[in-house]
Amino acid sequence: MSADQEQRTIRCLVAKVGLDGHDRGAHVISRAFRDAGFEVIYSGLHRAPEEIVQATVQEDVDVLGISILSGAHDTLVPEIIDGLEEYDAFEDTLILVGGIIPDDDEAELKELGVSEVFGPGASMEQMVEYVRENVPEKE
Repeated sequence: MSADQEQRTIRCLVAKVGLDGHDRGAHVISRAFRDAGFEVIYSGLHRAPEEIVQATVQEDVDVLGISILSGAHDTLVPEIIDGLEEYDAFEDTLILVGGIIPDDDEAELKELGVSEVFGPGASMEQMVEYVRENVPEKE
């Protein structure tokens, strides 16, 4: 991490996409990121992919954390990535996915551009450290 990155606050959007109504994990992650000194925006429940894209772009976040437990990750996450690419926001955003994601699907998500997938049992410290080490530099 460069000195400039240490100076600025990392901005994160924690997003719940689709009809998934389980948000306890998203709240836990949001609190851990906040406690680590990150600025955190929480999308609320039942957001459409386009709403998440718009929030990511408008809030100029460094990190997009997508929390999804519904099993629709293979449809909804690619829609978000496509939207970010349309707004030229894909390269500047660290994309993380949290939830129960099968190994084969995890590999496919990473091929699409998801930086990391965190499943059950991942530690908050591990996620915070991953963000600090991998957040894109902004000019």
